[in-house]
Parts: sequence; C-alpha cells; structure tokens
Amino acid sequence: MKKLDMLTPVGLILGLVVVGLAIYFNAGIDAVVLFIQLSSVFIVIGGVAAALLINFSTKELRRLPTIIRTAFQDTDYDLEELNKTFVNLSKKARRDGLLALDTQLDEEVKDPFIRKGVRLAVDGIERELIQDILMAEVVSMEERHKRGRQMIERAGDYAPAWGMVGTIIALVIMLNDLNDPATLGPSMALAMLTTLYGALMANLFFNPMASKLENKTETETFVNQMMIEGVIGIQSGQSPKVLEEKLGAFVRKERKPKHEGREAGELANEA
Repeated sequence: MKKLDMLTPVGLILGLVVVGLAIYFNAGIDAVVLFIQLSSVFIVIGGVAAALLINFSTKELRRLPTIIRTAFQDTDYDLEELNKTFVNLSKKARRDGLLALDTQLDEEVKDPFIRKGVRLAVDGIERELIQDILMAEVVSMEERHKRGRQMIERAGDYAPAWGMVGTIIALVIMLNDLNDPATLGPSMALAMLTTLYGALMANLFFNPMASKLENKTETETFVNQMMIEGVIGIQSGQSPKVLEEKLGAFVRKERKPKHEGREAGELANEA
C-alpha cells in the first residue's frame, strides 16, 4: 500500500529552514530578501530542463513527474503478512492440489507478481523456467527504475554547472560596467546567487531524491526475491512449515540492523 513519505518533504523543508536561519542569524532579516533572485532561479531550472531535453527522449521525460512523485511515496511491505500468504497457499496446494489455487487466486492475492508466479506453477511450468521468467521481471523493473532515476541524477549533475553559467553571465555584465566601484560588492553578491541555487537544487533536491529512489528499488527487489522463493516453494511442494521458516529468513534479514551484521562478521574474524 502506497502512502505519503513524510521524510522527503520534511527533509526539503528542514534544509531550506537551515539555510534561511544561517542567513538570518549572520546578516538579519533584510539579508534574506537579498537571496531571492528569480532570474537566477530561471537560469538554473531552465538550463537543467534544456539539458534533460537533449539527454533523454520524449517518452522518458513524460515519466519524470511520476518518478518525482514516487520519491514522495512510501510503499508499506508487510513481510510477515506476505509470509502468511504463501504459507496459506502452500497449505491449500498440498491439500487440494496446485490447480485449486487458480480458482480464488484473484480474491486471495492482490499482488500481480505473486499471481503471475502462482499461475505459472499451476500451468505446470518447470521450477527453473518459473525462476527465469520471474527474475526477468525483476531485472526489467530494475532497469526501468534505473533509467528513470538517471534523469534525476543528471539533473543533479547539471544544476551546479548551470549555476556557474549564471554566475559567469552576471560577472561579465558586472565587469563591463566598472564606472561605479560602489556597485561592485552588491553586483558580485548577486552574481554568486546562481551558483548557490545550483548547489542547493543538486544537494538538497536532485541527488538525495535519486538516492532515495535507488533505496526504494533495492527494497522492491528484495521483496520480489522473497516472492520468487515463495512461488518456487509452492511449485516444488515444500511443506508449509519449511516454507514459513525459509521465508522467515527474509523477514529477519529485513529487521536486522546492518551494524549487527558487521559486528557478527568482526567476531567471526576474531575467532
């Protein structure tokens, strides 16, 4: 089930608040207004958009709003409930046969990936072929997500560069009019704003969003691997108890903190 991922908007707002407070505490409220320059924003956003138009196809760019929206969504994977689903399917398959799973599969199982795998098992497809078909789905998903994520990553690469372009443009205009030395300081400050905007967009928006999308893909791949093991267990006629214990390893692995794994490895090396 998808829901709003509050950490993404909270992180964005927190980053902007930190920058705003830094300006306020060092230069006062009047200085905050000086950091608002629409022309600098237009240069960075327009430049990034132009670069993406050159870099990607129309079909890919149409997916960009959906990809950005995904970063603000969180899919709740209940691995324990998933384990119970496969155990129930296994019990029914051992009691009534694999063909019995097809009758109420749409009602009992909501995930299309599981339904596809179970139907392949019901159709009598061999274990290795089922695994190959489902893994091809996973690889395709990873490649699709990777291609979408690349647009965000490229935007993160282009934003600082376009910030520098805007700064250079402002510096050229400033250096072309040196009649009034008193204006050099304010003009230089305005010139640097475009670089600031580019750095902010890259390091507060684009790059963190790309990393979050990568984490979501890794989580989805992990869950799909658990589903594949469950389907293979049903197809091969494993007992519900064995299947429950096997899939329980995925649940325990998801819960286990990463530092515990490192500590265990260090203890093993010491031994």
